[in-house]
Amino acid sequence: MTDTGAVEDAVRAALKEMGVEQTEVHLERPRDPTHGDLATNVAMTLASTLRRPPREIALELARRIPVDGGTITAVEVAGPGFLNFRLSAASLGSQLIDALVQGAAFGRSQEGKGEAMLVEFVSANPTGPLHLGHGRQAALGDAISSLLEWTGWKVHREFYYNDAGRQMERLGESVWARYQQALGGDTPVPEDGYQGEYVGEVAQTLLQEWGDRYRDDTPPEVLDRMRLAAAALLRNDQDRDLTRFRVHFNQYFLESSLYDEGKVDETIRLLDATGLVYREGGAVWLRTTEFGDQKDRVMVKGDGSPTYFLPDVAYHRTKWERGFQHVVNIQGADHHGTVTRVRAGLQALGLPAGYPEYVLHQMVTVERGGEEVKLSKRAGSYTTLHDLMDEVGVDVARYFFLMRKAEAHLVFDLDQALDQSEKNPVFKVQYAHARICSIFRKAGVQLEELDAAAAELDLLTHESERNLVQEIGEFPQVVARAAAARAPHVVCEYLERTAGLVNSWYHAGNPARAPELAVLHSDPRFRTARLVLAGAARTVLANGLGLLGVHAPERMEREEHSHQEES
Repeated sequence: MTDTGAVEDAVRAALKEMGVEQTEVHLERPRDPTHGDLATNVAMTLASTLRRPPREIALELARRIPVDGGTITAVEVAGPGFLNFRLSAASLGSQLIDALVQGAAFGRSQEGKGEAMLVEFVSANPTGPLHLGHGRQAALGDAISSLLEWTGWKVHREFYYNDAGRQMERLGESVWARYQQALGGDTPVPEDGYQGEYVGEVAQTLLQEWGDRYRDDTPPEVLDRMRLAAAALLRNDQDRDLTRFRVHFNQYFLESSLYDEGKVDETIRLLDATGLVYREGGAVWLRTTEFGDQKDRVMVKGDGSPTYFLPDVAYHRTKWERGFQHVVNIQGADHHGTVTRVRAGLQALGLPAGYPEYVLHQMVTVERGGEEVKLSKRAGSYTTLHDLMDEVGVDVARYFFLMRKAEAHLVFDLDQALDQSEKNPVFKVQYAHARICSIFRKAGVQLEELDAAAAELDLLTHESERNLVQEIGEFPQVVARAAAARAPHVVCEYLERTAGLVNSWYHAGNPARAPELAVLHSDPRFRTARLVLAGAARTVLANGLGLLGVHAPERMEREEHSHQEES
């Protein structure tokens, strides 16, 4: 049982003695460590129920909770009725054993019970290179998928290719114009076409393959061939960038398949049968207002072509029919308007309200010296993920995309991203991990060789040690909380706190200043206990970075130099 569980049980037992059978007991670490190891406000939450002052309730609880030195060494009442608990060093240290024994599995749980969960993300149109919004979405989708896997879900990562519709026709027309220009013609790219340099690159590739076979030739089948060939080339380009970004999918779902397999027509028939469809102004409408939408939505325009709404509903029908009753869609904030209408369309077909779940992320801007910059000319008006990876590397790009809430606008600060000191948050965490690895190298001990169960962990009494031990013990709860909230930034915040505590502990034990606190103490008892602490810290840093798809290096040049100076 964890320390939190033992304290919670003790509080519940005391409440039961007071005649309170069921109530929520919320425990958390006080912000100020001098206030103890755990705290609860349960006395204040019960004041109205018991009709007693909260401090009076807290004092009675404190008297009833046994202090035996095994787990709880002291119970104190603070302020208007907070209960603060101080825990034994041995009890706190037991969390380190869990971390070392479980290793790469520490932090995993079975909350999802093996149920299927589809996570759809990136889903970029194959009309150009991936931009920074796609990059943020790729990092978010991959990290959320990993968090769900860590908490017991069977995750299916899916990319939806919008390879049908007017945007694809514009791509074919744009490439055809550039192809004609490459042959010496003066055909302009349509005003609503794609203007980036990459369109010319695609045209040059097709020119090398086809020669001048289609000079001045514009029948529909030629434009179709241009469109399909360009989409294939750009899909390959996107796939290379995603592979480099360490993002992989279980399935690529093509929008065109919805038409080829009759799913769109079938969806129209099913919706028509609900009695919620009507004709007006030559268009076919669905009464989405019946399900909370602000206005009814057009399914089929007057010219007979479907709106984006219709294939979206058809696509999500396939998710349900494929057995995915739990779905998370990760999309840009510009999709906000689609959430209600898609859910309304699915409710009309009998699917549950709130299906699918959405995580909407805000845009990304890149700044240097406080000024917005564009890194790419190839894409025309936006910065590509490819260029950002070239500029700062994959680890930094992924971490920076994840370290802020998805719903917050992200300013990607190049000055901070290129800083290789601990002012850069990802380097701060990686340096902490490398620092611990250097400790084990200097000790001449492999992590797997430590006998954690035999270590005298009650020797870890220094404030820097206790703080780090408590942080390590919280890792499973952090993973569970981040997964439930679909919030990888919670893991980033944890890693940065833990790295800061590792550094404080490490520097507190500088042999030149405080040999009695040195990790590699001359007394083998202290040495072993502190190596167990180091090993547990290494475990949570490596596991947390791994969850985010970021490397946990064992060596970093700057860290090696720093360690040699201080040892």
